[in-house]
Amino acid sequence: METQELHRGRLIDHIQLVVRDLSASRAFYEAAFEVLKIPMGGTGKDYFWADELFISSADSEAAQGQLTGRHHLAFQAQDRAMVDAFYKAALAHGGKDNGAPGERPYHPGYYACFVLDPDGNNIEAVFHGEAQRSAASVKVTF
Repeated sequence: METQELHRGRLIDHIQLVVRDLSASRAFYEAAFEVLKIPMGGTGKDYFWADELFISSADSEAAQGQLTGRHHLAFQAQDRAMVDAFYKAALAHGGKDNGAPGERPYHPGYYACFVLDPDGNNIEAVFHGEAQRSAASVKVTF
């Protein structure tokens, strides 16, 4: 077995979205992830994934023929400029505005934008303000 390396947070292992139009979703998420500096993890005829997010078509084995409902996902951005770039890339690749970049009242320094992906999922990019991380990500090797 070859060694694999994953980067994980603490709470979520993975999330699966089942979408109507896989190619439209792939164009949207590839553009968004490029701006966020998140590489695609893998692709197949009926799925693609990056980090903890797995996206498949309804006819994939993993989906069991059912679309997922509307979800809200928030992706971490490294700074305000990355939130702005995410917003522009998402709109240019099939996303719809659901809240332009700006400060939000959730806590001081919370800067975010919201877009609807091609299936109506509310996708957010957020920068929480200047902070020091102990590591960029958790690295899991097996």
